[in-house]
Amino acid sequence: MKILNLYAGLGGNRKLWGDEHQITAVELDENIAKIYKDFFPNDEVIVADAHQYLLDHYKEFDFIWSSPPCPSHSRLRKGFSMANGAKAVYPDMKLYEEILFLQGYFKGKYCVENVKSWYEPLIIPQTLSRHWYWSNIQIPDKKITKGKINLTGGWEKQNDEMQVKQLEQDLGFNLSNYNISFSKKRRFLRNCVEPEVGLHILLQITNLKEK
Repeated sequence: MKILNLYAGLGGNRKLWGDEHQITAVELDENIAKIYKDFFPNDEVIVADAHQYLLDHYKEFDFIWSSPPCPSHSRLRKGFSMANGAKAVYPDMKLYEEILFLQGYFKGKYCVENVKSWYEPLIIPQTLSRHWYWSNIQIPDKKITKGKINLTGGWEKQNDEMQVKQLEQDLGFNLSNYNISFSKKRRFLRNCVEPEVGLHILLQITNLKEK
């Protein structure tokens, strides 16, 4: 398949996909894109605005995965605004723009991933593990046993370095060779989809193609 991986980040969702498919990853942050390329050298990595890239290139792919930025939708971000005085923000509606666009125009299979929001979803998603998924395939429930982000065990009391080590172990990414702060590493890792979830969803796509 030709797969488009939008807002690719470090590639948590893509980690267990293997190299049998032709994968194009789009990431706006050049530094993150370089790390992604180190982990997945066979992928084509494009530094660009994923939202615009989807609009311009959606017809070129069989399967599209999109993970738009989530902070403005998250319960945690709203909690900070309500309790700690952080500035309130509008929810970024690019999430729903992409869902509606894919529903209306894309002829292949797609999956849009995001956090569980602080409001009732405007389009009903499917739920798996920590996140919501909008897709034109049915995603069966699955108990996540590998690559599960562990937020228990006094997580909030751990410093950035301790959290990074735990996330690296949970997700199977090693960022020790990169000269970036632990706070940035923590953010990059926290934005990853659990690899086992990404594989589980891809397998639903390949099974549909084989039937």
